[in-house]
Amino acid sequence: MANDRLRDAILRNGLTPVAVAEKIGVDPKTVERWITQDRTPYPRHRHAIAAMVRSDVTYLWPEAVTQEKASKIGQSEMLKLYSRRSSVPYDLWHRLIEEAEERIDVLAYAGLFLVEQDPMLIDTLRQKAVDGVEVTILLGDPGSEAIQRRSVEEGAPGVMAAKIRQVEQYYNRIKGVPRVKVRYHDTTLYNSIYRFDEEMLVNMHVLGFPAPHAPVMHLRKLVGGDLFRTYSDSFDRVLAVAKLEPGGDVAA
Repeated sequence: MANDRLRDAILRNGLTPVAVAEKIGVDPKTVERWITQDRTPYPRHRHAIAAMVRSDVTYLWPEAVTQEKASKIGQSEMLKLYSRRSSVPYDLWHRLIEEAEERIDVLAYAGLFLVEQDPMLIDTLRQKAVDGVEVTILLGDPGSEAIQRRSVEEGAPGVMAAKIRQVEQYYNRIKGVPRVKVRYHDTTLYNSIYRFDEEMLVNMHVLGFPAPHAPVMHLRKLVGGDLFRTYSDSFDRVLAVAKLEPGGDVAA
């Protein structure tokens, strides 16, 4: 059985088995066997190839890392736990945004605090996109049942929808900018996710508590870990069903 994931990852990055073999110092026939016979390389080669094709080891070779080991690595992915979002230093948000080189992902209902604590955020995101960073903003659909329910649970009916409409005014300024996506979702949001390349802040939601009073995990991706990947996959699932406009159709 062939390893189609490995084959696809190599081709998508403009590489060939021969090129991969040269880069990691093995015989091209060995790389061919990894692809056509689904042989599993040594760990050092798995890590080198994963970095080369910008994929996770666990995606390319799902059986190579046991669940127990992935769980242990995942524990090391958490750099710090803040008891509430309001305790996360502004300097950390600023550093993560400024240092992002590939992607900035925001999944929230409103996330109004981002533009409130940094009036220059929209200009920064525009420049990031010009510099080649993929910027994806996923906001709650203000007319959705999920938003109404969240507001009621926090004891402030209608407030969440108002926050979304307020923050929309900021993000409307970068709609249409190349490499910027602003979308809307009506999913039940268990966590707000803020990803900056290989680092992430996850704001866990707690029933009855506003997001600023709920805990935040600071994560950094490690090869073979499953915690960072879990939240990355969650972001991707919401993006897959996100809409171009509130109440509209799912974006193509």
